Amino acid sequence: MTRQILSAALIALLPATGFAGSLDQPDINAVAVPVAPAPTPDLIFTLRGGVAGSPTYFGSDSYEASPDFALGFQFLRLPGGRGIGSEDGAPAYGLAPRGSLRVVKERTASKSPELAGLNNVDLAVELGLGLGYTQRNFEAFGVARYGVVGHEAWVGEFGADVIARPSDRLTVSAGPRLFLGDDSYAATYFGVTPAEALASSGAFAAFAPAGGALSAGFEVGMTYALNDDWGISGAVRYDRLLNDAADSPITAQGSPDQFSVRLGLTRKITLDF
Repeated sequence: MTRQILSAALIALLPATGFAGSLDQPDINAVAVPVAPAPTPDLIFTLRGGVAGSPTYFGSDSYEASPDFALGFQFLRLPGGRGIGSEDGAPAYGLAPRGSLRVVKERTASKSPELAGLNNVDLAVELGLGLGYTQRNFEAFGVARYGVVGHEAWVGEFGADVIARPSDRLTVSAGPRLFLGDDSYAATYFGVTPAEALASSGAFAAFAPAGGALSAGFEVGMTYALNDDWGISGAVRYDRLLNDAADSPITAQGSPDQFSVRLGLTRKITLDF
């Protein structure tokens, strides 16, 4: 009899326990909080900074170390939501725009006494844009830059690379390069005015170079990704000065064969406007 009374009591209590709230019952007081969508990038680009070893000036046969900077475009979101390039960091195969930055060091007679009589040339910063065509094992590009600091001239550079990917972090590339400059650029770095010829006491003859193809060469580069944002980049390059750049009296004092090497860190920058 006692067992029957206990069983009846338990059965009577079960609905009350469920009403009080069991683990299987939803919380009627819970409020749904909307989750804001993750911000999407509008601009992604890569900055490179490091050190380079290169001729003291264009046409020189002496070398020095100097800072090295570069800019690489990865992704741009256009009005309306359409994007150009690779938003997730994967290689963007096909045709895509690219940014271009080059810093050209100054040239002074105090640092290079063999240039006594020639005017000093200030440090220059070139900014520009171009197009690149990329496949997994091949890339071709062309860029145009303008001297926004220093020389106010136009330059262009074209190249193509065969690309190898020994691992998911390491990329090795190699291919030819062609560099062009307008008349103003050629005059700035390879020209000698009559006044400079006179000031040099005959060391340099007056020379008015024309623009065009000024050098051609070959570059071997390497990039190693440390993580999603940081990397190491290096390259070795050979250029042969061409046309009026090779015929310049300045080059005659040095060499038309120009070698350079660079090594630096890269940093991916993501901006959300």
